[in-house]
Amino acid sequence: MSVRLVITDAMWDRIESLMPADPVRGRRWAHHRRTLEAIAWKYRTCSPWRDLPTELGSFQTAHKRLIRWAVDGTWERIFAAVLSAADADDDVGWTVSVDPTVCRGHQHADGAEKKGGATPVEPDDHALGRSRGGLSTKVHLASDSRARPLALHVTAGQAGDAPEFETVMARIRIPRRGLGRPRTRPETVLADRAYSSRAIRRHLRRRGIRAVIPQPADQVGHRLRRGSAGGRPPSFNPETYKQRNTVERCINHLKQWRGLAMRTDKLALAYQAALHLAAILLWARRRAGMINPWPE
Repeated sequence: MSVRLVITDAMWDRIESLMPADPVRGRRWAHHRRTLEAIAWKYRTCSPWRDLPTELGSFQTAHKRLIRWAVDGTWERIFAAVLSAADADDDVGWTVSVDPTVCRGHQHADGAEKKGGATPVEPDDHALGRSRGGLSTKVHLASDSRARPLALHVTAGQAGDAPEFETVMARIRIPRRGLGRPRTRPETVLADRAYSSRAIRRHLRRRGIRAVIPQPADQVGHRLRRGSAGGRPPSFNPETYKQRNTVERCINHLKQWRGLAMRTDKLALAYQAALHLAAILLWARRRAGMINPWPE
């Protein structure tokens, strides 16, 4: 059979040097490019691991690589290195938009061990929520002004948006090449009414970040009823707020992979690792000069 691949030669040139070296002892790694293609194929098609085409190698190899690099933080390090390269080329838009998206959980995602798992980085609830609508996971993310992800964080589907804001902001950390601290502070943060709270505005003000967040009607009414005691309304620029669509476009790019739009992983760390791989390839493809995020 013919397998459609997503990693072009231009993309691979950008990320090949970021791949881990072969271990000093033991067997050498299977070819990184083929393994990444195998993982991408599984999540693009939302197929079972055992249905992996033979051209992409063993499904056990791809699955073990996904989990192992999730546990030791390799995916996050590669993602940080890709962002660092983009920042060195002045290719990161620092008007950042924050928003979550809910992803339906498949029945195969349920049933993982609740406590005492093999990996300490796995949350007890596996970032899988249960409600009348069924199983779900929420992906909280921040995107730059060109609709590319800067930070990712997964929780159970019923988790609130505002309580996870500081966690998402803390994950924006782009190492600089050469001397200097990692860049962690955007110039402007755009978010919808769900993030309109005193705590969030105070957090951004303390860090010297401009907030462009509209107030919901109930907060406006409460402030007006208090009269002069209600204080001044927070500053809001409707023209700048129009750029918030970048995070929606970023979500659309990620959800073109069906295995991300519908979660089948039992472990949250596997699902988040797949999100990081999609983000890495999205940055690599955009920076290789291509208009569409994924090939047709």
